[in-house]
Formats: sequence, structure tokens, C-alpha cells
Amino acid sequence: MTTTLPIPSVAARDASVRSKTAGSLARYQRAQKALAGGVSTALRRSARPYPLYFQGGQGSRIQDVDGNHYLDYTLAWGPLILGHAPPCINDAVAAQLAKGHTYGAQHELEYEVAELLQKHIPCADLVAFANSGTEIVQVALRLARAATGRTKYLKFEGHYHGWDDSVLVSYRPTRQAIDAAHGSPIPVGMGQRPNRETVAVEWNDRAAVERAFAEQGSDIACVVCEPLLCNSGCLPADPGFLQFLRDITKQHGALLIFDEVITGFRLSLGGAQSYYGITPDLATFAKAIGGGLPLSALAGTTEFMSLIADGKVVHAGTLNGNPICLAAAKAALLELEKPGTYEALWANGEKLRTGMQQCLASAGYQVVTSAAGPVFHLSFNGKQARTYRETLDADTALYSDFALALLDEGVMVLPDGRWYLSTAHTEADIDATLAAVDRIIRA
Repeated sequence: MTTTLPIPSVAARDASVRSKTAGSLARYQRAQKALAGGVSTALRRSARPYPLYFQGGQGSRIQDVDGNHYLDYTLAWGPLILGHAPPCINDAVAAQLAKGHTYGAQHELEYEVAELLQKHIPCADLVAFANSGTEIVQVALRLARAATGRTKYLKFEGHYHGWDDSVLVSYRPTRQAIDAAHGSPIPVGMGQRPNRETVAVEWNDRAAVERAFAEQGSDIACVVCEPLLCNSGCLPADPGFLQFLRDITKQHGALLIFDEVITGFRLSLGGAQSYYGITPDLATFAKAIGGGLPLSALAGTTEFMSLIADGKVVHAGTLNGNPICLAAAKAALLELEKPGTYEALWANGEKLRTGMQQCLASAGYQVVTSAAGPVFHLSFNGKQARTYRETLDADTALYSDFALALLDEGVMVLPDGRWYLSTAHTEADIDATLAAVDRIIRA
């Protein structure tokens, strides 16, 4: 682990946050008596000093139950690409609520949103809707198995593709777990079924991918990856690596699937595939697509999506394509289409990323940032990581102290080092955040 300077006055920062959030602590204590773990998803338990409770948000800011306001760079773990409660989504959802919540039948928003996705996403000959990223990844894997007659898939260490047993493997394993596994997929928790379908290799390791296909190519239905590894350090692919994946999957008759649950509508309106210029066979989308409401989508070429269209592959779900979420998606996509939207999003993100890196480095901290613009990662590390295993060298305890100090300054960030920007963040917000960072390290 990299060692570096401590964050000044951490104990005082902890005490300060606790003194301002007694209402959250009381609610968390009450929740633990009725709600398993006191939270609705396990990742939220890692918040320091304890999970906070919120009562509202507007634009780039969120307010907790004690009346504290924070500049928000968590954005609900990614979905709020337009910020909190954007008027365009509020209006669209309110209009639809008056017409009905769901029909269990067809409506115009289904094809209108699908057409918007076709317009911008290179692989989107046809589209299918579901409700979560986990669901839509399962649809993609089922489609790949049906198209190839094979049962295995190749994934990369540190990449996240949902909480289903089939994919929740080799995601952020410890060094000890990696050493003990001897190359086998590593389950994340207890109760998971034995996994015989996954081939797991390191990100950016061409030789490992080539070996996997040489040894098991006749069984591998697809390669699935985050085209930018957002879930474990925002690690980009090495130059040419995504094209290599495109080439080797074609060579072996396997599908290439981009998991764009995070990168979709963040790097560009056409997703990472548009940004990087590599078109996969299938791509999954969630988070930002609904602008804050639960929605996911599978986009793919006619060759493979026709298996759903023809009824050969079952894709079902009572709330698939429900009108409330699609009303929000249409409003979000139309807002993101406006000229200058991505230019401003990228400019603000780059100002924040480079500003923090320069500020911390000038104060003597070993710090690196990965990716850029609308989603990036900051870590206290002595070197830039290329693979998940290299991210394990970072000083995560120091980052946790930094995040706590930011919270005390009125800036809320995710505990894993990931930062999200929204179109609601302004240049003044960025300046205020950089000023907070400066106050923390010069306390």
C-alpha cells in the first residue's frame, strides 16, 4: 500500500460531521431494527461516519434530514446525469402520472425512446427494455448463448456486471483471494452457486485473452466488459485493446458485449462505443438512461436482436418499458441532445479532476486520477494503475479520510474514489469544491 501524508484533523472532522447529523444517526439506528443491515443495498453501509438520510435534492446539491446541504458528486451512484429533480424530467413524469402508471401493454413512448437510442448508439439496430442493469446483462448473456450454442463467457477482473450469481465473480477480490483462486472465478459472498461458466482474466492482458480462446474458444459465447473500467478505478483500455477484443471475438465466432451501464450517456450520447469508435454486437445501458428512474436497455445488431424479435429467446418482465420511466428517459435524452451539453460537462469535469490532482500533489500527496470529464477516479497511489490488481496498491484508508473531510466541508463523494459530474454542476460548484480541497489539506 502506498503511504503518504495524513489528512489533517481527521478526528475533529469526524466529530464535526457527527455533531451535524444526529438525525441521520437516529434514523439509521431505527432502520437496523427493521431493514436488513439498515440500508437497501450493501454498498451504502461503507459510508462514514454512518449512512446519512436525505430529504431532497435540487440540481447539483442534496439536503439531509438535519438540514445540511452538500455539493453532490455521487449522483445516486450515477443515474442523475442531469442532477437532482431536473424540471424536464419532473414535468414529463408528472404528465405521465396523470395518464397512468403502467399498462401491461404497448404505448408510444416505447418506440419513441427506442428510436432515440437508435439515432445515437452505433450498435442499436434494435432495442429491448428492462428495469435494472443486472437484468439487462442477463438478457445479453442469454442472447449470446442462444446465438452461439455455447455456455461460457469471458469477463475481466474488477468489472461489475450485476449481482446475479453468474456474473458476481472476480469483482474487487483481495490479493489473498486472488492468490488462493489460482485463476478460478472468485465469488463475492456466501450462498452463490458454483460458477462453471465464467472465464476470468486481467483487464488489458492480451496474452491472457488469447490463451483463454486458445484453450476454451469453442465454449466461449461472448466477451463482456466495461469499455472503461468505471467500477474499479476508472481504468481505460490500453491503446488498441478494445479493437483487439473486437477482432478476437469475430475470429472465434463469439459476441462482444459492452456493459455501458455507467459509460452510457456519460462519455458521449452514443456511449463509450461512440467515444472510442469500437462497435460491439450488444450493449447494456442503465443508470443515466432513466435520468434517475429505474430503466435499463439492451441495444444490439439485428443479427442477434432478431432472436428476441422472433420469440426464440425469451425476454419478459411485467414492468419492462413502463411509461413513467420511459417518459423520464425521453426527457433526459432530449435534454442531452442540446448543443453544448457534453462540451460543458467535459470542461467542468476536467477542471475538477486536474484541479484536485494539482492541489493535492502540490501539498505533497501521492495522487493519481484516471479517466476524465463526466466520470473519473481519484486515488492516493504512487503510480497509474492499468489493471485491477494495481489499484490494490492505493491507500484506501487515506481516501476514506479525505472523503470524510470533504463531507464536513459540504461536499459528498462516493467511498470508492469515483466522481460523477452532472449537467447541473456549474463552474462555480467546481471552484467551491477546489476551495474545499485546499482548506482540507492546509488545515
